[in-house]
Amino acid sequence: MRYSAFQVLKEGLTGNKGWKPAWRDPEPKKQYDVIIVGGGGHGLATAHYLAKEHGITNVAVLEKGWIGSGNVGRNTTIIRSNYMLPGNEPFYELSLKLWEGLEQDFNYNAMVSQRGIVNLYHSDAQRDAFARRGNSMRLAGADSVLLDEDGIRNLCPDLDFTNARFPIKGGLWQPRGGTVRHDAVAWGYARGADSRGVDIIQNCEVTGFTMDNGRCVGVDTNRGRIGAKKVAVCVAGSSGRVMSLAGMRLPIESHVLQAFVSEGLKPTIPGVITFGAGHFYISQSDKGGLVFGGDIDGYNSYAQRGNLPVVEDVCEGGMAIMPKIGRARLLRSWGGIMDMSMDGSPFIDKTEVPGLYFNGGWCYGGFKATPASGWCYAHLIATDNHHDVATELLLNRFKTGAVVDERGAGAQPNLH
Repeated sequence: MRYSAFQVLKEGLTGNKGWKPAWRDPEPKKQYDVIIVGGGGHGLATAHYLAKEHGITNVAVLEKGWIGSGNVGRNTTIIRSNYMLPGNEPFYELSLKLWEGLEQDFNYNAMVSQRGIVNLYHSDAQRDAFARRGNSMRLAGADSVLLDEDGIRNLCPDLDFTNARFPIKGGLWQPRGGTVRHDAVAWGYARGADSRGVDIIQNCEVTGFTMDNGRCVGVDTNRGRIGAKKVAVCVAGSSGRVMSLAGMRLPIESHVLQAFVSEGLKPTIPGVITFGAGHFYISQSDKGGLVFGGDIDGYNSYAQRGNLPVVEDVCEGGMAIMPKIGRARLLRSWGGIMDMSMDGSPFIDKTEVPGLYFNGGWCYGGFKATPASGWCYAHLIATDNHHDVATELLLNRFKTGAVVDERGAGAQPNLH
């Protein structure tokens, strides 16, 4: 059924008895054209675009838990395209453009809110670096505005501009950035894919890959063997573990990234704000809660929870730029598993195993990349050719030296 204002009014007047499940709960078939391992945002978006853009509907999305149980429901909901390098910026700008039409595309309210994102700077050198980034964004067709201190005061008057250690001198503003309701993205893509015939199979964990003469022809699961012409993996922080089942070792480490939500407050933060002298980012949800996060935990883990030193570090960053949030009570926190690549940039590529494809290594950028990731991954699976904005996101780039080192922080994931 299609959602509309008329449908809401009709159901409200008839006791809400006509609503149908957003997607089916089918039993897995023996054979599919494409199996997508991972029912998070990227997997569901890939299935949606495979069906919608390429007409490939004999597709199964296999999720070991329930839809929305992974990173797509465990993030700070930020969308942006303020990257700098040619291998990344066009990709994330495509993603932001897809975000802007997403709700109409899959007929679901994802609460896309383009209130802007500001990256604060605290020194002249940082200002020059942000000016360079803003110019690079403009060359790629993205929007950027370099604001001075007065510009930031007008935009975010509640910040602490008198901090002697971290003086706020300005910021790089992307007006089209913002936030999206994270779990609604999963539900919307699931509904869009299901409406076009894709089977979304929950509680179906992949335990191995089926090989025939060196080619991947399916997967083994806790619900039996399922065959496929092509198998596409996108399992975020579990990438290393799942791909090891196919005998592959990836240039990836898994780390926990924590996020936090405060009690509901009156409007105090206009959009998304990031701290330039530390790793801290914050926005305010439609319900009034402050949503914020910071650095990854410094050790490898597959647990969806973090440790207290990072909580302290994140709160210190928030207090440095906005001391009054120290009076807010923290309601809850959670952890998502980040698959941190060695250069801070992702992969969308075919593997050395025929019939097996990989999407991963998203570091901090997984949620904001969801639409473009699905779009480009679907293009790769359907055509066996890379999309124009994903030609540098290759698995072999460390062998060839063609890294996409967005942060320039070195080859250790804990430094990103």
